[in-house]
Amino acid sequence: MTQRRLPRAGELARILRPRPPTLDATRRRLARAHTIADLRAVARRRVPRAVFDYTDGAAEMEESLRRARQAYRRVEFHPNVLRGVSGADPGTDILGRRSELPFALAPTGLTRMMHHEGERAVVRVAQRAGVPYALSTMGTTSIEDVAAAGPEARRWFQLYVWRDRAAGRDLMDRARRAGYDTLILTVDTPVAGARLRDARNGLTIPPALTLRTFLDGAAHPAWWFDLFTTEPLRYASLSAGGGSVADLIDHVFDPDLGLADLAWIRESWPGRLVVKGVQNVGDARDVVKHGADALVLSSHGGRQLDRAPVPLELLPAVAEAVRGEAEVWVDTGIMSGADIVAALARGADACLVGRAYLYGLMAGGERGVARAVDILRAEIVRTMQLLGVRTVAELTPEHATLR
Repeated sequence: MTQRRLPRAGELARILRPRPPTLDATRRRLARAHTIADLRAVARRRVPRAVFDYTDGAAEMEESLRRARQAYRRVEFHPNVLRGVSGADPGTDILGRRSELPFALAPTGLTRMMHHEGERAVVRVAQRAGVPYALSTMGTTSIEDVAAAGPEARRWFQLYVWRDRAAGRDLMDRARRAGYDTLILTVDTPVAGARLRDARNGLTIPPALTLRTFLDGAAHPAWWFDLFTTEPLRYASLSAGGGSVADLIDHVFDPDLGLADLAWIRESWPGRLVVKGVQNVGDARDVVKHGADALVLSSHGGRQLDRAPVPLELLPAVAEAVRGEAEVWVDTGIMSGADIVAALARGADACLVGRAYLYGLMAGGERGVARAVDILRAEIVRTMQLLGVRTVAELTPEHATLR
């Protein structure tokens, strides 16, 4: 029969260790976030529904995004043991320069809508983390202001081809003068995808104060306060009136974009050129023939053509087709550092991460973006060590298969 006794004071002291209270609410929120999914849950509570849905949503039935995430869940890792994995290094070369992590922070539109610090916060985190950051044509901070906020960061500029070619050339010239070394041409947006969450929420830029948004705003007063007490929310590189994102895309972007335009951009841009939005082997070969230094297998985060090919599934065939001619990157569906390791093992040279850091931005501004990067870094290193590799170059297709 078990004999019971009262615990001694010393025994209780060893296990009763209350944490000192944290007065900083942002710090408390971020300390409880251990995964990107945790940051997503915090973000959902912190911003109005239309803002969260703009980041979180995709096109039509959202099958492209769902399938992309399911593909990563289908990955089966195959570890090696007894390999001595202390000091695992997650860094790699991207377009000939060292990146401390095997991913870049992707271009995202309307970043200041998620948090008033916007692109400035993101480029500062990229600078500290030693990873590239790509500013979007649809960004809400100017090319020059982002450069000033992250003078030592490796900065890239993402371009859509406009009907007005002179305006596009001007953006490229400004980016070059401001020290951006790489141009990312997005080619999967001849017209706007049907982003139904935005349509149902009535999302416009600047945000319109309808009865619905007013009521939603009552639950998020801090977001509205920041919106009204900081510089106006607007596209920094576009002269556009009010309206939806889809209205802007269909009015400004050129649906007749072709390979001749890619050749023109290659001639106009002196730095590295990346083509983003490739979705089959034939197009991959074409863009490389026309001067791309890298291509991104991407379904635009599922935000353009619904039921598009899954980038992770396309990856081995495309990597084989352009091996030695151009780098192959991948995006869409990445929610963890393990996802990034899986993509690298299956043939990617690097990844672009977008939603993951935007969840952090909504959850806690610059500190939230830093938390997202820290989470991904820890997951990448841990996954590499558990697979039995110490460098990104050691990852092979044998390490990750799709079930």
